[in-house]
Amino acid sequence: MEGDAVTLTQDIALGLWAQAELFLRGLLRPWNAYQVGIAVGLFLAAHLANRVLGPLCYDWMRRREGWPKWRMRILVMLHRRLRLIFFVMLMWPAVWILRATTWPSRSYMLSIFAELALAWLTITVVTRLIGNSFLRALVRYAGWTWATLLILNLTDEAQALLDGWAFELGGTRLSVWLLVQAVIVIGVLFALARFVSTASAAQVRRNEDISPSMQVLVVKVLQLLLYGAAFFIGLRTVGVDLTGLAVLSGAIGVGLGFGLQKVVSNLVSGVIILLDKSIKPGDVISLGETFGWINSLGARYVSITTRDGREYLIPNEDLITGQVVNWSHSNDFVRLDIHFGTAYGDDPHKVRKIAREAASGVTRVLASPAPVCHITGFGDSSVDYILRFWIRDPTQGLTNIRGNVYLALWDAFQTNGISIPFPQREVRMLEDGPRGG
Repeated sequence: MEGDAVTLTQDIALGLWAQAELFLRGLLRPWNAYQVGIAVGLFLAAHLANRVLGPLCYDWMRRREGWPKWRMRILVMLHRRLRLIFFVMLMWPAVWILRATTWPSRSYMLSIFAELALAWLTITVVTRLIGNSFLRALVRYAGWTWATLLILNLTDEAQALLDGWAFELGGTRLSVWLLVQAVIVIGVLFALARFVSTASAAQVRRNEDISPSMQVLVVKVLQLLLYGAAFFIGLRTVGVDLTGLAVLSGAIGVGLGFGLQKVVSNLVSGVIILLDKSIKPGDVISLGETFGWINSLGARYVSITTRDGREYLIPNEDLITGQVVNWSHSNDFVRLDIHFGTAYGDDPHKVRKIAREAASGVTRVLASPAPVCHITGFGDSSVDYILRFWIRDPTQGLTNIRGNVYLALWDAFQTNGISIPFPQREVRMLEDGPRGG
């Protein structure tokens, strides 16, 4: 197999060398040399036009205030390629003039130059639609290469060369040409799948009848189906036998099952979380010492942002097996408790009334249900109370509302002469007693 590939490569290389030698000899003919000279002259003219008109176009673009960003981006992209645009604009009229005034053979090379320039310019402009820079560069260079081979009528030689290098995998012959086709087809199908999934996700998120957790689940399942279908359809399109890959994927799956138990557990836990709707984006939860807001539900983890700006990535398995406090699961009403104490000399009835009124005057504390205050016990140096009040916006924080209520209690107690006792200790010095003889 390897010897045949080497022989085929040598034959193709010799054929290409013969064509290159024939091309170089053709340059010695007057009309071919004239065409090359015309192309070089038109390129210099395009370069000069870019030097003269480029700054004028740039100044005109700067004066276009208020234009949409997408239109300005197109103008900037075209401005960077003015030289090539001018070259194409000069080449094709020259080709048409030569075709109209002389024989087709005397404009053949100039037509090739014009077709190459137009193809490169078109591919450059079209690939700007690809957002990923690496993928854009890959598609651009591949497009330039294929367009050049197509215009020079070298596609058969290139295909034969790529198809000659092959290897066997599970009874399936995989050549470089087959892999190139697979990459191109799968890439196009993946781009279509991404477009469809993005548009479908936007439609799902706009549907208010679907809960946020179900929206995430629907989007994830849709993406999995689209990308999976794109992959297998792409392989089938280029003629890859999937039966051999099924055996290989089964063996790989068994190995991954043992090595990626935690990952699989998190994936399954994520699906369970989405199905039972226990948490959803925007909920306020507590898990151990972590208290924060759910940003997003991922396939492996849940993103939680705390009040101090830290973002925690909690594995889905921890949310299934651990004790989670969801402050906004079924409703947004949350009751908070505050413990305090006053001196024994203060009237408990007055203290309870002042505490309720102080809490009611704090922003975010609900008037209904109204705050309540109860005596919980008689301590060593104080009468102990509990103040309970309700809020309905836990996403705005819990510590800050507790602090505001404590501050309101302090101000109210200071105004009404209510004292907050603190532990005191009395130390007595005893004289030494009579010592025995």
